[in-house]
Amino acid sequence: MPSHYSRTQIALHWLIFLAIVVQFLFHETIAGVWRQMEQGGTPPFEPLAALHVFLGLAILALAIWRLVVRLRRGAPPLPEKEPALLKFVANATHLLLYLLILALPVTGALAWFGGISDLGEVHEALFQALFILVILHILGVFYQQFVLKTNIIGRMTRAG
Repeated sequence: MPSHYSRTQIALHWLIFLAIVVQFLFHETIAGVWRQMEQGGTPPFEPLAALHVFLGLAILALAIWRLVVRLRRGAPPLPEKEPALLKFVANATHLLLYLLILALPVTGALAWFGGISDLGEVHEALFQALFILVILHILGVFYQQFVLKTNIIGRMTRAG
């Protein structure tokens, strides 16, 4: 098992993170276009909606790449000083993050390109769940870094 993440793993982590932040910031644009489409209207071309669709598909590709690298290379173990309950929460959070990062683009693409309204609703619910998990993940990193002093941030900023 490696002691640090690779440069590729770190780059993929931060690219996915930045793309998700953009998705969060411009969520209302795509939601507005979707509402117009559901009401039977044909919305005008909206560049931010197109960006949302493109980034969603890019996130899916990057997430698959990240999973392949993780399966081949592995990931460093969680810090030894971390309590067992926090290790469980960290592992569960990471698993759910991966599942959501894969499920969101799939449901979004099927809703958008396939016109499946129910999947649009599922996509929205998954979006809310991802937002909560990202906040939980960030809080967990800060707790590990500044309270437990495990230097967890170093694992995603320094390749090994």
